[in-house]
Parts: sequence; C-alpha cells; structure tokens
Amino acid sequence: MMLKAIELLTKLIETPSFSKEEEETAKIIEDWFLEFEIECKRNGNNVWVTNKYYDTKKPTILLNSHHDTVKPNKAYRNNPFEAKVEKGKLYGLGSNDAGGALVGLMSLFVHFYKQKDLKYNLLFAGTAEEEISGINGISSILNLMPPIDFAVVGEPTEMQLAISEKGLLVIDAYATGVSGHAAHDNTENSIYKALRDISWIESYSFPKTSSTLGKVKMSVTQINAGTQHNVVPADCHFVIDVRVNDVYQNQEIFEIIKKHTGCHMKARSFRLNSSCIDSNHPIVKAGVSLGRETYGSPTISDQALLTCPSLKLGPGKSSRSHSADEFILLSEIKEGISLYIDIFNEIL
Repeated sequence: MMLKAIELLTKLIETPSFSKEEEETAKIIEDWFLEFEIECKRNGNNVWVTNKYYDTKKPTILLNSHHDTVKPNKAYRNNPFEAKVEKGKLYGLGSNDAGGALVGLMSLFVHFYKQKDLKYNLLFAGTAEEEISGINGISSILNLMPPIDFAVVGEPTEMQLAISEKGLLVIDAYATGVSGHAAHDNTENSIYKALRDISWIESYSFPKTSSTLGKVKMSVTQINAGTQHNVVPADCHFVIDVRVNDVYQNQEIFEIIKKHTGCHMKARSFRLNSSCIDSNHPIVKAGVSLGRETYGSPTISDQALLTCPSLKLGPGKSSRSHSADEFILLSEIKEGISLYIDIFNEIL
C-alpha cells in the first residue's frame, strides 16, 4: 500500500491542479479507486466513495482531503511538477499540502473497504478548491453525500491531533469624510476617522479565550486613501483580518466589532467558522493512546466548511505548505498510513 500511495502521489504532483483546474487529478483519483474495484461518485472535481458494506443505520465518518494546489512561487529552484526523490524527500508542488494526507486517507479507506461489521461507515471525499475555500469544493457536495457524524480532515499536522482550528473573518472597513485642500479647515479627514477605529482594533481584547486556540486575533492588513499630498481624502478603506477561536461564531464577532467602531463595516463572508472536536471523542482518545498530542491549529482548512465535529490529522509539516521546493519525507507518508490505520483500528 505504501508503494501504491507513493506512485499515486507522484502522478498527482506531475499533474497541475490549481484551484478550479483539478479535472485531471480528479480523474487520477477515480482511476486509482477503480484499480481496487471501487466505483466513485463525482460532482465537478470532487470525488467520493463509501465502504462496501455501508449501512444507513450506522454513523458515518468522513475522510476528507483536497487535491488542488496553490500556484508555485517564484523562489522554486526545482520543477514544481517533477516528483523527484532525493535523500528520502519527495519533492513537488502539493506533496506536503496536502498530497501526503490525501494518499494516506485513500490508503486507509482501501484498507478497511471490504471489512464487514465495522462500527462506523467510511466515506472518503477528495475535494477541489480548498486553497480558495471555493463554492465548488466540499461545500458543493455535502448535500449529495450521506449524512456525516464526524470527520477527519487530512492536512499536514505531523500526525498530531489538531482538535480545533481557528476560523477566518475578513472585513472591509470604509471611513467617509469631507475632501478639501490640506491648507484649509473646512475638511473632515477620513484617515483620522479610520485611525480611531484602527486604534480600537489594536487594543481591544475579546473576553472569551479558548483552551486550545487562545484569543481571537485582529489585524489591520491593508489600508488605502488619498491621491496627492495637498488634498484631504474623503474616503479611506482598510481591511481587517480576524482569526476566530472556537468559542465565538463569525457573525457574533462581526456584531461586536460593528458596535465599537464608527466606520462602515462589511464582512466578505461568514462561511469560514472555527471548528473543534471534543477532547473525549473516541477518535481523539484513540490517537492520544498511541502517543499523539492534541493542539489547536491556526490555519484554515475544509474543516471551516463542515458543520459536524472534525479532527485535522495528516503527515507532513504545516510550515512547508506553499513554500518553494515543497517536499514530504517518504518516512512521513509511511508513518502516516500506519498511524491512520492504527487509530482507526481502535475505533472501528
């Protein structure tokens, strides 16, 4: 299974699959399952399968990872679409994020596919548009797949248990003033209005803290106003990036920000909420019993679009994601498949 997983990952790396352009990698995933006589369902560039003895009376576990990638950055020295192995490292775009987790979960699914009398159904979904949280990714098939009781989302976590994940709220803020000559007093400077709100954003601390994710974090990341030095600008636009912990919902955070600020606030989306799973959940306890540690993840994944409890778990290292000359260790893939199977042996 290890050799087949590496062979699959090699094909995926060598097939460009930027977000919204994943047709070919979806076909590769379909063909791989067909080698094991497993028929897939597909919607757009999303592919899913259920175990052979699926039973509607049993709860269902979703195994999910994505097969889209970001575009390679300019610092690449290697060919991002060449899957080459050097000193135990498999290089290539998408190898770490999230190719290792994807092929690991597919191997896990095949391992249990034909087993009878499982306590849970298994549902695997290889999804598109994760890197852009696109509407044609996992959210487009949730109503097409069987109901899900909880999910394991494959992302690089060094096979540690990410039992919570911060949500993301992006807000456009607009300050309106009165334009005029900088030498005169008959103006109202929109930048000063914006600065009052920015000062509040910098100093405000949301009262509720998460045991795994800490505090909500707000950052002003963009600002734009003015066209020339002697004109007071009538408009100032700035952007707030908010990383939301698992004790708040995005809408709730937005209402608090609106209440304390004077600028017009407009949220780009409320879709990407925080997520978590109880530390006493059977799958978490199974991982801990095998020496895995729990933590809270600051990075966004498809967990943000799921409404069920979810755990993020996979081989690879998060800091390598989106980096030049991305790689995953072959030993990490091997360990990942083995640990996935060991954890599921504990609960199935």
